[in-house]
Amino acid sequence: MPDKIKLLPDSVANQIAAGEVIQRPASIIKELVENAIDAGGNEITIIVKEAGRSLVQIIDNGSGMSETDARMAFERHATSKISVAEDLYHLSTRGFRGEALASIAAVAQVELKTRRANDEMGTEIHINGSKLEKQVPCACAVGSNFCVKNLFYNIPVRRKFLKSNNVEFRHILTEIERIVLVNPTIRFVLYHNGDLILDLEPATLKQRITQVFGKNIPAKLLSVHVDTIMAKITGFVGTPETARKKGGEQFFFVNGRYMRHPYFHRAVMNAYENLLDGDSNPSYFLYFEVEPSEIDVNIHPTKTEIKFENESALFPIVIAAVRESLGKFNLMPSIDFDTENVFDIPLLGRSSPIIEPEVTFNPRYNPFDGMDADTSSDFYKGGIVPSDIKSSVMGWDALYSRTTDIQKMLIPDDAPIQMFRSEPVDDGSLQDFCIDSKCFMQFRGRFIITTIKSGLLFIDQQRAHTRVQYEKILESFESGKVAIQKLLFPYNFDLSFADAMVLSDMREKLQLFGLEIDSLGRNSFVINGVPALVDIANPVELVEQLIEHFRTFDSSLPFSAFGERVAAVLANKAAIKTGKQLSQDEMQDLVEKLFRSSNPNYTPEGKLVMYTMNDGDIEKFFK
Repeated sequence: MPDKIKLLPDSVANQIAAGEVIQRPASIIKELVENAIDAGGNEITIIVKEAGRSLVQIIDNGSGMSETDARMAFERHATSKISVAEDLYHLSTRGFRGEALASIAAVAQVELKTRRANDEMGTEIHINGSKLEKQVPCACAVGSNFCVKNLFYNIPVRRKFLKSNNVEFRHILTEIERIVLVNPTIRFVLYHNGDLILDLEPATLKQRITQVFGKNIPAKLLSVHVDTIMAKITGFVGTPETARKKGGEQFFFVNGRYMRHPYFHRAVMNAYENLLDGDSNPSYFLYFEVEPSEIDVNIHPTKTEIKFENESALFPIVIAAVRESLGKFNLMPSIDFDTENVFDIPLLGRSSPIIEPEVTFNPRYNPFDGMDADTSSDFYKGGIVPSDIKSSVMGWDALYSRTTDIQKMLIPDDAPIQMFRSEPVDDGSLQDFCIDSKCFMQFRGRFIITTIKSGLLFIDQQRAHTRVQYEKILESFESGKVAIQKLLFPYNFDLSFADAMVLSDMREKLQLFGLEIDSLGRNSFVINGVPALVDIANPVELVEQLIEHFRTFDSSLPFSAFGERVAAVLANKAAIKTGKQLSQDEMQDLVEKLFRSSNPNYTPEGKLVMYTMNDGDIEKFFK
């Protein structure tokens, strides 16, 4: 029988390797920009067309390459960063495996122009599907100019699985955010389809964060700085009140490289314990500096997952660093056991004179000034003050009058006394459940309990109101009669570049649902109107939730599905919250509306709204 094992051609092997390294246009930008940073470039221009499908161009002013190096750079595992295996554990550069350019050239058409500062002429190279087509001298600027055209042109299946241009460009913006945040001293310029998207001048770290996420974010950041023998941790964390229900600006960097690290994320969340709601996420920008030999950056093709040698030891350090930052700004309760309940007595020097404390008083003060002579004499003579004089002197009438007013405000005279009956009344007001609409009890500010024919009914009041609001909002959307409430004081806010892209994609659709948002240029927006149908206390927070909800969705989502998702977000925002005390009438009205809805059992997200406990289940407890 003939042999079955054979060696794959280099072009096929490169395409297989490219599947791990180059997943979408954003992967190309990551690899090429990191190479530009390694080359010492301090000004990097990124030009993108059709979200990188047709063109990704990276121009830098770094060291450039010689004619031989330019050709060798496209060979697999050709690199200037390492020479022996031990070098993998002492890395200070971004790219090192020599796979990026070979992988890119295997799935796209690549053109490179590069020149070193001491060379009179540069080199121009054209590679098409791993095949060298052209290499000639050329005149060009110092540095490198990579043009990657027609990504996945030779792998139609991979190209077909790319998302829409809007989604792919959002991935590009996300990748650029991670790069620019760890390189604040480098200027970055981005063009998309000929439009200038961002131009970030060299800045400090805090200024760079402001450039990316808007001018309002510095007031929300607290500095972090801790230096230990295992790691130095610097950066910023957000104040608890700025935490978001979903997402948030959360970034870890180690030795100038972005990383994902769920373990350290848990450490940050532990530091915010008792300061945040259960589903809130704080913002943080934390930069680790550790010895390169103590981390392994070679465990994932995209180098975003990094293994630390002393993860368990760094965990409490991360917690302590964040808590120290929060504590410095009085955001966490702290106890100083050396000074708790101790008087602050200043120390005196030996030569300091001892001064006796003085007590000052007015010997002519008379608390009964203002009383007439007859009243004063009666007061002094008899020692008994008549009731009318007592009122004028002590102010008892005013005091009791005020107390009565407060009591009436808290407990009105006509307030009925609520009595709960054990026997349900079958009035048929709520479909077939036969609930006693006059018998409701609120438990711990969250559940509404009432009786039904078969036993007890427990209703989550927040989820019930979410379902009621959802159907009310959706009905208004479907009728096309959405009233917009103009804001007397519009809300101005800034977003990150990626979030601004998401909002720009859906801004016109949101107008149809009552949210009137205008662009102020770049990543700045203003909210001029909100849906009149629901009460929205914080429109900016609502917009952030909508952005987070639609971040992973294609803009081509059907309009009806888009409306359902918007209605769900609005309903969650407008629903009454757990802990709100409800009167009997409010509970009855809510339950009646719930049972008139199309699906009273579940919220728009599929969460359970009500639970029944029948008589048999209750009787089991007493056997």
